[in-house]
Amino acid sequence: MRLTTKGRFAVTAMIDLALRQNTGPVTLAAISQRQQISLSYLEQLFGKLRRHELVESTRGPGGGYSLGRKAADITVADIIVSVDEPIDATQCGGKENCLGEAGRCMTHELWASLNQRMVEFLDSVTLQKLVDDQIAKGVQIENKPAVKRAISAQPVVKPIRVNAPNSVFALGNAFAKS
Repeated sequence: MRLTTKGRFAVTAMIDLALRQNTGPVTLAAISQRQQISLSYLEQLFGKLRRHELVESTRGPGGGYSLGRKAADITVADIIVSVDEPIDATQCGGKENCLGEAGRCMTHELWASLNQRMVEFLDSVTLQKLVDDQIAKGVQIENKPAVKRAISAQPVVKPIRVNAPNSVFALGNAFAKS
């Protein structure tokens, strides 16, 4: 099996989301910051997760993502397959033509059997189990998302308004009126 960062990051982000779903929609920026995953990469992954109805998006202020169904009803296999991650250890990608026109390689059945076991295992692990494991490890979950606001000790100074022409044409008109 070739599980790349795409599948790992998708599972990690879904665990993060599931841990915090009770506080309302979770922003990708917050997941990105906590899990050290690129925001643009998360946007790509969550687009695929949304198309597979594993997550739902809420727009606007206070928006973000929430689970599309209960964590107990989402398996690791669902997440990995939704982000187009192949679960395949065969050389031929399951097409049974490992050796080209000569057919299958001698170990094709071995790798095909491994594929089946991996899918069965990943299909048996729910997102809720992974969340429960994290809670059992003592992962701290903040009650409210951290909102960073720019607070300055300096008073806000309004800019000085200049009544000057802002183009060559306005400058010409200003001279014409004088």
